[in-house]
Amino acid sequence: MSGRVALVTGAARGIGAATVRALCADGYSVLALDSCAGDGPDRGHGVNYSLAGREDLEKLAAEHPGRVLAEVADVRDRAALERAAAKAVERFGRLDAAVAAAAVINGGRPLWETPEADLRTLWEVDVLGVWHTAAVCVPHFLAGPAPSGCRFVAVASAAGTRGLFHLSGYGAAKHAVVGLVRGLAADLVNTGVTAVAVSPGSTRTDMLRATAALYDLGDVEAFTDSQLQGRLVEPEEVASLIAYCCSPHGGVANGSVMSAEGGFRG
Repeated sequence: MSGRVALVTGAARGIGAATVRALCADGYSVLALDSCAGDGPDRGHGVNYSLAGREDLEKLAAEHPGRVLAEVADVRDRAALERAAAKAVERFGRLDAAVAAAAVINGGRPLWETPEADLRTLWEVDVLGVWHTAAVCVPHFLAGPAPSGCRFVAVASAAGTRGLFHLSGYGAAKHAVVGLVRGLAADLVNTGVTAVAVSPGSTRTDMLRATAALYDLGDVEAFTDSQLQGRLVEPEEVASLIAYCCSPHGGVANGSVMSAEGGFRG
């Protein structure tokens, strides 16, 4: 797959960073995009944990000199994403895949006690961010040299197919991501471009630590109780599945939700 190019959002750490590394290992060039909001005010209402910073994104790019192009941009800003996608094509000559991994989590209360502003944050980042990524990347796929090999992958969640305690807003957002992907796959009929959602379970990331804090858990290992494997999922495992879905062979998964839960109880 040497010569293929991907754009990855939420790339500075967690599943996004692992995906950038997996794609580079497969021969891709990558535009790695992240808001790099850190502890700043742009995290969104109800997001009470630190997001990745610019130093995280720069460190990732430094691991792959000449292969990874770092871009600081917020997925809520469609114009910024349009510029990033155009930059990827200008720098690398084409765009073959996009991975919408940027997301945040908030919650910790029953629906009727959850501030509407929490839901707005989840909608704007976790749903509109995926929408914007698809909207700006798909035209480049269709205009490129090999549309039939182009892939759009959204990172959904186990919360995209079930309800989780005190995470009704997050579940609503991730259900919307699944619906978005299925609708996009239908819109892409006969183009060769495909769309798929990958749904991780309890994955060892900063977001999982934030989820543990919402539940007043002292350790993310408590989530192993819900895993049939008896252990947490590692970001690299999810990234391997995402990389497959980005490949020309991954087109067979078109319109589907690929589970990366590791087996989920309940």
